[in-house]
Amino acid sequence: EESLDDPEAVISPGGVGFDINCGVRLLRTNLFEGDVAPVKEQLTQTLFDHIPVGVGSKGMIPMSARDLEEALEMGMDWSLREGYIWAEDKEHCEEYGRMLQADPTKVSARAKKRGLPQLGTLGAGNHYAEIQVVDEIYNKQAARRMGIDEVGQVCVMIHCGSRGLGHQVATDALTEMERAMRRDNIVVNDRQLACARINSEEGQNYLKAMAAAANYAWVNRSSMTFLCRQAFAKLFHSTPDDLDMHMIYDVSHNIAKIEQHMVEWRQKNSDVTPKGGHKSLPSQPSPYPSGLPTNRPACINWRYNGNL
Repeated sequence: EESLDDPEAVISPGGVGFDINCGVRLLRTNLFEGDVAPVKEQLTQTLFDHIPVGVGSKGMIPMSARDLEEALEMGMDWSLREGYIWAEDKEHCEEYGRMLQADPTKVSARAKKRGLPQLGTLGAGNHYAEIQVVDEIYNKQAARRMGIDEVGQVCVMIHCGSRGLGHQVATDALTEMERAMRRDNIVVNDRQLACARINSEEGQNYLKAMAAAANYAWVNRSSMTFLCRQAFAKLFHSTPDDLDMHMIYDVSHNIAKIEQHMVEWRQKNSDVTPKGGHKSLPSQPSPYPSGLPTNRPACINWRYNGNL
């Protein structure tokens, strides 16, 4: 966390992360383990058919160059306009699925070229789209508010980010910032921690490009949400609405945001970068995305109020 009031404050793309706005989204259903078990293999194959996976995979969501520009600026507002999400999905997403400071003109042509064919794809590494079963409920009141009512209920968790576009944004910024470091006499012990003053041209360009990549990641998860809902509806001869496939939350890591915090009894603007996890904000869900081997609980911060 860095105070923006400090003229020496820096921003580091490597510190934020190369997969910008890698995040976790949880969907619920009204299905139970007994409904899914007999068709487990067919459901898995249907998800594979709908959601491409692997390095360099290409998506099924049609997108033109103009669509990409708009998605980079609008985030989930683009997904809503195009009919890929439900209006209420935004209410369950951090930043409502859109960082307003995004500037697509700060994203390189190479980054856009990499991102254009990859919308609605999972990628590789530790990313996943999992069909999960509620194993235990620790607080029935909180679970009920999230629409998780019973042990055995089936949920879907999606963990992915901004694909090649976000990686290229970070790579491009590192190159720019190495030059800025020589100019401003900044020394770091690892090239991947290259940085620039937050208020420099390089720092501001990165923040605007990072926000655009974050918007792309939300659109990507939203596209997979659409594809996942379609896959379930197809297999169970129903509709996503009838299957109660509502979004419980979408939270991000690998993202830098400007927040206000009390420091020495004074309100200050700070750059906050969640890495690999996410803090539990007042009355908001907070997942533990990657790193847990099996169970991934949905948690609520009760310190501020006990009613979500």
